[in-house]
Amino acid sequence: MNISNAVIPRDPWTVVPSLGNLDAYIRSVQAIPLLEAAEEQNLARQLRDQNDLQAASRLVMSHLRLVVSISRQYMGYGLPQGDLIQEGNVGLMKAVKRFDPDQGVRLVSYAM
Repeated sequence: MNISNAVIPRDPWTVVPSLGNLDAYIRSVQAIPLLEAAEEQNLARQLRDQNDLQAASRLVMSHLRLVVSISRQYMGYGLPQGDLIQEGNVGLMKAVKRFDPDQGVRLVSYAM
């Protein structure tokens, strides 16, 4: 089998590929599964208590579609959507770092 024709199974929790194509990025973000509330709380506690970077990564990855959605609302203000997404991703990472799972709200509400 030719390596270029090989099908490699994709783990939805791996890093989103940087393909240089915004549409491909958005499609890959949409394929990442959302977290249940309990799983989100557990991951946030792991991050807070054990500084678990894998938990932080899962929290960020599962909310990337929120960034894409919000970036669409700000199109037409002079910035390319790619730049809006990039800045939104930075804000999401900051929100994940400061998120307190004991406040009783979901990360999506806190990050907004």
